[in-house]
Amino acid sequence: MPMISVIRRSPVCGLVLGALLLTGCGAKTELLKGTAVKVGGGSAHAAQEIGFPAIATKNTTRVSGSDPVADAAGVALAVYPSQGNGTHPQAVTIAPTDDWQAALASAVLMAPPIKAPILLSGSDTLPSATKDALKELAPTGSGSTAGAQVIMVGDVPQPGGFRAVKIPGNKPFALAAAIDRFSSAAAGKTSSDVMVVSADDPTYAMPAAGFAALSGDPILFVSGSSVPAETRQALLAHQSPHIYVLGPSSVIGASVVKELKRYGTVKRVGADGPAANAVAFAAYRDPACAFGQPCAHVPGSFGWALRSPGHGYVLVNDQRTLDAAAAAPLSASGQFGPLLLINDSSSLPQSVLNYFLNFATPGYTQEGPTAAVYNHGWVIGDPSAISISVQAEMDNLLEAVPQK
Repeated sequence: MPMISVIRRSPVCGLVLGALLLTGCGAKTELLKGTAVKVGGGSAHAAQEIGFPAIATKNTTRVSGSDPVADAAGVALAVYPSQGNGTHPQAVTIAPTDDWQAALASAVLMAPPIKAPILLSGSDTLPSATKDALKELAPTGSGSTAGAQVIMVGDVPQPGGFRAVKIPGNKPFALAAAIDRFSSAAAGKTSSDVMVVSADDPTYAMPAAGFAALSGDPILFVSGSSVPAETRQALLAHQSPHIYVLGPSSVIGASVVKELKRYGTVKRVGADGPAANAVAFAAYRDPACAFGQPCAHVPGSFGWALRSPGHGYVLVNDQRTLDAAAAAPLSASGQFGPLLLINDSSSLPQSVLNYFLNFATPGYTQEGPTAAVYNHGWVIGDPSAISISVQAEMDNLLEAVPQK
């Protein structure tokens, strides 16, 4: 099929600062134009009309979709503005909204060499936000996928006018394994590291999406009491990999860990509570680094290892599972950062607050703030998912401050 060219911009439902983000208009949201809203000084609420503080503060940016479909479209265009040569993706993944496991597993396709952002769709027709975003992104075709512009995961509609390849499957365990095989074939090798998460509790699985997008390490699933045959076969293909179980024993039991040890070395990462679990993963590195010392991610190691300021952070409500898939490309681009969780739209969990205070708040000395390192936070979802007050608190915690 012929390659789609960049098309004329569509009308907007809301626009702020010319950013290629989506407003909270849900799956029917249309894409934003690349020109700024004209708000003059005569407006009584000029700052709010421009979008402050909801869309952006000095240290945060919000992707303000009212659902994950809109958030995925906004994130894809934030990562790939698609406004000239070199700004389009090679390929785009369309993941299913009715299979959260497959959507999370699809995050690995954002890693090199494919680097495909994720859009979302049900099985019937492409949502307007997904369809419009795909046209704007105009993927160029990936050599690692035999020229395919679109990667269809599971039961999603095929968009017209694009060269597409399908990753088949209708069961979560099998589809995750199929995504792993596809990713390995594109990379020309299997990863030596594998993440294993719960297929029963998405709140403990969500943080894996961001790291899969960064590292290319696949996400495979287990139940609470067993390792499915599809996951066992996938682990065998990785030939004695390092297996990292994400989540506490209350989510993935000791009997499952014992069974996993037949296929490789196994280490558990995590803590009780979804927010604390995400924080534990954000700080984790294997091999471990000395406490109190800078802990940078290096080749041959596993984990974010973020125990110092100067990074990106992605904040998601754990009740919107698909937002983890939608936001995964932000973990693999820009300021590269882990996915952190809240469970109450109006408050920052204590574990996340402590993490920011202990590791993320930059300090500067007499050399002044221009010599400091800086953070950036992405807030995923409209204020019903994460309130403006939580965004403001995150902004404050990420600000560089004088060091005592």
